[in-house]
Amino acid sequence: MHLPRRSFLQLAAGAAAALTFRPAVAATPRRSYRKAIMYSTIGVKGSVLEKLRAMKAAGFVGVEPLGGMNREEMVAALQETGLAAASVCCHTHWVKPLSAPDEPTRKIGYDGLIHSLQDAKAYGATSVLLVPGVARNGVTYQQCWDRSVAEIRRAIPVARDLGVKIAIENVGNDFILSPQQAVDYVDAFASEWVGWHFDIGNAGRYGPAEAWIQALGKRIVRIHIKDYSAKPAEPGAKAAARPKLLDGDTNWPAVMRALDAAGYRDWAITEQPSNQTATVEDARDMTARMDRIFAS
Repeated sequence: MHLPRRSFLQLAAGAAAALTFRPAVAATPRRSYRKAIMYSTIGVKGSVLEKLRAMKAAGFVGVEPLGGMNREEMVAALQETGLAAASVCCHTHWVKPLSAPDEPTRKIGYDGLIHSLQDAKAYGATSVLLVPGVARNGVTYQQCWDRSVAEIRRAIPVARDLGVKIAIENVGNDFILSPQQAVDYVDAFASEWVGWHFDIGNAGRYGPAEAWIQALGKRIVRIHIKDYSAKPAEPGAKAAARPKLLDGDTNWPAVMRALDAAGYRDWAITEQPSNQTATVEDARDMTARMDRIFAS
């Protein structure tokens, strides 16, 4: 069929437009993680308000306060900056662990957890990061399990009443050393008010982070964005030597795929050494690295 030149050009233009828009339909949906930073890792000096202003300028939209901070000061700083509380980190879980052999120490740890849950409610956060116990210095794995489970069970009614979840973190505490142990621990509570705060970097010492995510699945309440290096640490090296995001050995594309499969679409909270956010420019570099991770 013969077409007039004008009709031919119109058809050609329409076909080109169709080809132009087709890739957008098949494009991978943009991950909607909200970027936050653990308050205790902010390297910029200043007051609570000054620190939060600096992090907002760097591209963060949230912060993870510690429990036990000046509640009024933190609330005012959150309101002034518009940052949201992504989570609250319990402030007593290392020094007064729920696994301690003596009841007075466990009580201080329990009270610290309750205080952190109340802080979270005041800040508008819906979870509290908790290191459940420490299985060393005379405390066996089973003792750590039994004591911490008992104390957390006591706190569940408070968590439920406040509407704040208790989120267990995997960390270097010689406790919960595999994905299955993590699943078994959370499931022991049989409660929607206990979940997992998955630390990507901390998992590296025990195996691929993505394997933990695949096992924990919907149990994951929050995540910490942290890198890991398989290179043996230099003698006397401290956490400040932790690699910058994307400079370590974490398989970020695999981690992102695992989070996609788990349906996780909530806060992504960075917990890198404070020397990596000593200035606003440093913090901007960190948020840019987070964006690259999310796009991987």
